Amino acid sequence: MKVLLLGGTGEARALAAALHPEVEVISSLAGRVPDPALPVGPVRIGGFGGVEGMRRWLVDERVDVVVDATHPFAATITAHAAQVCGELGVPHLVLARPAWAPGSAIVVGSDTEAAETVTGNGYSRVFLTTGRSGTLAFKGVDAWFLIRAVTPPDSDTLPADHELLLSRGPYDYDGELALLREHRIDALVTKNSGGAMTEPKLRAAESAGVAVVMVDRPALPPGVRTVATVEEAADWVRAKTAG
Repeated sequence: MKVLLLGGTGEARALAAALHPEVEVISSLAGRVPDPALPVGPVRIGGFGGVEGMRRWLVDERVDVVVDATHPFAATITAHAAQVCGELGVPHLVLARPAWAPGSAIVVGSDTEAAETVTGNGYSRVFLTTGRSGTLAFKGVDAWFLIRAVTPPDSDTLPADHELLLSRGPYDYDGELALLREHRIDALVTKNSGGAMTEPKLRAAESAGVAVVMVDRPALPPGVRTVATVEEAADWVRAKTAG
């Protein structure tokens, strides 16, 4: 049994560790981060070349099972995997970490809507945590931004008035609260990534009276099988192996 694990997340690394070495798992990372945290076992880095490339790779490598444990906003690779596995008849599972409850957050459908919300509400000091690819929509917004990302965004995507904070979680409540207060933040912009690693910023924002603008998750492809935990995903893979 050979498993392709589409990864790049903490859940993917935990799943690879849970299955190794009893199951042959190849973890695939997109390659957008120069120094990614690597899982145990074999790793491939880089894209597949679209649907056709992924189909060819699965056939050539004789992959029996695909588990998608990518970031909840990695919509393109998730759609490609669902399509290819459906066409080839390869068992396919999405490990989708639970979303955060939005609470009092202003929920929007895109980075562009988030930028419009910042402008419309007159927020002036914004903590932007939508990742390196999420800054372009805010380039023309008249506000000061504290931008946190793992790797630097392209310089031509950055708003004029900003400070860049390169950092990788996990984060804790006390540190997030101190960050909000130190920079006098009045709005937090985040994607609904879910998970415990970056959730403390939401609790800190609530305590500090900071508004939250939350970009909603893209919908999963119709009909995909999903689980919410690493344990459930590992059990599913083991059941496929036993079968």
